[in-house]
Amino acid sequence: MRRLTGLSLLLAATVCAPLAAAPLRVDKVAPGVYVHIGQHKDFEYGYDGDIANVGFIIGTEAVAIIDTGGSYAVGMALKEALRGLTQLPVRYVINTHGHPDHMFGNAAFLRTNAERDGAGSEPQVIGHARLPRALAARRDAYMRNLTKQLGEGAEKSVLIAPRQTVQDRLILDLGQRKLELTAWPSAHTDNDLTVFDGATGTLWSGDLLFIERTPAIDGDVKGWLAVTEQLKKLPAVVVIPGHGPVTRHKNQALDRQADYLATLLRDVRASIRRGDNMTATMTTAAASERTRWQLFDVVNRRNVNVLFPLLEWE
Repeated sequence: MRRLTGLSLLLAATVCAPLAAAPLRVDKVAPGVYVHIGQHKDFEYGYDGDIANVGFIIGTEAVAIIDTGGSYAVGMALKEALRGLTQLPVRYVINTHGHPDHMFGNAAFLRTNAERDGAGSEPQVIGHARLPRALAARRDAYMRNLTKQLGEGAEKSVLIAPRQTVQDRLILDLGQRKLELTAWPSAHTDNDLTVFDGATGTLWSGDLLFIERTPAIDGDVKGWLAVTEQLKKLPAVVVIPGHGPVTRHKNQALDRQADYLATLLRDVRASIRRGDNMTATMTTAAASERTRWQLFDVVNRRNVNVLFPLLEWE
């Protein structure tokens, strides 16, 4: 019999007894700022919905959730963690981009809001201006994949698009705490959004920054390198990446990621000039970076699969 551990136990418990979900572990990384660090698992191997960093920011009047995890079960566990710290209403659910490991848990905060938070309106779901279109294009595929990956653990997981979107910048007020949301040009995806808490100097970068885990490309690698230079100028004291540990060394982490992206770009271009096919390029491109990143072999191959056909047309 397969032994259940960690989120596998949570998923099983949620199917059998939805109200008995255990809270996610969250760590306080700055006053009023809490994060749960996701696991370094791949979508194809042992995925349980808990691979992205998720969390929340607490003001004097309300709470903002920053990403909600890869399933309804993970979202509920995040909500249980929040309710262990405050009963303030959730005013905003902010998605840093449209990948399923960051937003399948949205429904946990919308479907039970009235029951758990008392009378009042549901929280606003907020994302990049291009996020609704991205979700519409991939919704069915993401749902099929989640059902295949989690089975019954995918129950109640739905993709909920933002009702409010950010074209450039948006300021949100949680009560004596203002958050600045910034929509970026195409980089990791075409719908990346960051959240900056000026009260503590904390930046939630979403997947514009990966630490330890191999960066995954689903947008424009050249754009990502350009956005990286802009992120380095931000006055952040603490940075919460989309994956990996929280850091106080933002520019060092961004430079390390940029090294990988630039190396990959250079090597794929070189392979194309030599006449190598894509399969051969998957084994050689960015090979010098292999020891610096987790899940390198599987993620790097996917990155080559994205980049190669695009760069052939340069």
